[in-house]
Formats: sequence, C-alpha cells, structure tokens
Amino acid sequence: MNVYIISVILGIVEGLTEFLPVSSTAHLRIAEALLRLNLDDPYWKMYTVVIQAGAIFALVGLYLGRILDFMRTFPRGERRDRNIFTHPISLTILAFVCTAVPAKLLKPWSDRNLGSLTVIALAMLLGGIIMWVVDAWASRFEPHTTHTEEIGFGQAVWIGLCQSLSAIFPGTSRSMSTIAAGQLVGMDRPTALEFSFLLSIPTMLAATAYDLYSEVLHKGKAAAEGAAPAAHVVMNTQNWIVLAIGFVVSFIVAWGVVGWFLAWVRRHGFVPFAVYRILVGIALLIWGSKIIG
Repeated sequence: MNVYIISVILGIVEGLTEFLPVSSTAHLRIAEALLRLNLDDPYWKMYTVVIQAGAIFALVGLYLGRILDFMRTFPRGERRDRNIFTHPISLTILAFVCTAVPAKLLKPWSDRNLGSLTVIALAMLLGGIIMWVVDAWASRFEPHTTHTEEIGFGQAVWIGLCQSLSAIFPGTSRSMSTIAAGQLVGMDRPTALEFSFLLSIPTMLAATAYDLYSEVLHKGKAAAEGAAPAAHVVMNTQNWIVLAIGFVVSFIVAWGVVGWFLAWVRRHGFVPFAVYRILVGIALLIWGSKIIG
C-alpha cells in the first residue's frame, strides 16, 4: 500500500482515539500491524508519538479560551479561593511531574513492550473492566468535585501517578487512567474529563519533543560524530511528508471528536467504551496472533 495512504489511515485512527478512553497507542499498533509495518522500526515508533501531537494541538485550539482564562486568573482562580499551589495550572504541572518521573524511569521497559500485542490486549481488557467498575461505583455517590477549580493537591498527585500507567503499559490509555482516577477521588465525569484534557497537553507535547530529540537529533548527531552504531531515524523528504500527513489528518479528525465526546459523556457515561475495550482485548488475546501475526 502507498505510504501516503498509510499515513492518512493512521492519522484518522489517531484522531479518532486520542481522547477517547480506548488507547490511541493500542489502535495505532493494531493498525500498523494490520498494514504490515515493522513495529520495531525506529521511524514508525517515532511517527506514532509525533502524530499524537497533531491531536493535542487540536485540543489546544479548542480549549484555548479556557486555557487563557486559567492564565488570566492565576493564582487566585475564578472564584478567588485558590493560591499558587492549588490553582488548576499549578495542579496540572504537578500531575504532569507525577506522570513524567515514573514514565521516564520505566521507559526502557515500556519501549520493549510497545509493540507487544499481548501486553496491549491485557491492558485493553483490564482497563475496560476497571473503567466499568469505577463508573458504576462512582454513579452511586454524589461527587464532591464538580468543577476544575475545586480539584485539590492530593487529587492531582493521584491522577498524575495513575496516568503514568498509560506510559508504562501500552494500551492502558491516558484518558481512561485519568478519568477513572478522578472518579475514584470524587470528581464528576465532566470535571475528570476536563482535567484529563488539560493534563494531556503537557504530557503529549513533552513526549513528542523527547522522542524527536532522542530518535532524530540526538542519535543522528551521535552517529555523525562516529559513536557506536545505534538504531536511529533517518529523515528524508518522503519521511517528513509522511509524518506531516499523519500530523495534519490527526489534527483535523481530533478537532471533530473532542466536542462530540464531551456531549456523549454528559449523557451516557463511559460504560460503552469499557465494553468496547473488553471486547477488543478478548479478541486480541484469542485471534490477535492469527490475524495480525
């Protein structure tokens, strides 16, 4: 199949799944395997991370007004009851640090399992069960955090640590882990979802920048200086075009998905996504190696 068409397909998959609690990483890996791409190729590993930034920029565009409001009200907040440590911007940074540190420490392990369909299948299955149970449990109680301005220090730390699981175990989903974690500590669905969106912005931008530096610039520079040979991404004109196509397509598709997802969650909750995750996880465990292998 033409590599440009492949990039369009992967961009659509990324845009559709980045903000849904179904794991964009899992769906990209499944799509890449079905398209017979080499999952160990450094270029496609880097490509998978970078096109996620396209979806993140769509989120930044959609949430720009909200982000500017947070910046304008820093540090006292909209209700004038926050401080420099409890303002949503500060809590987002705190949660990001709690995500980034464990993810960085365990990155070698997660990299080894990034292309493993077994790990992805188990993460999809268990994540779906957890999401279903948490959503059902949380619906029995009245949430005490119904606005992003009400999120506390401990809640932010907890959510950040839970989101690190998505970086360590491919297939977990950043959205799923932050939403379920938020519901467990008393957030309602819209608040958990909004904080998930806010936290995804620094997380994915940092992941993209790190991957570009380590795979393209750093390793390329080391090879040019005569260092020991290492697998690194060689970027030519075609590779840049393919990357740009995936980035732009994911941006456009994600722009349309975010608003729909917010409306859906307010009306229906997360159970349909949990069921979907469970079915996909079971299917991968039973037939994954035959269909994709």
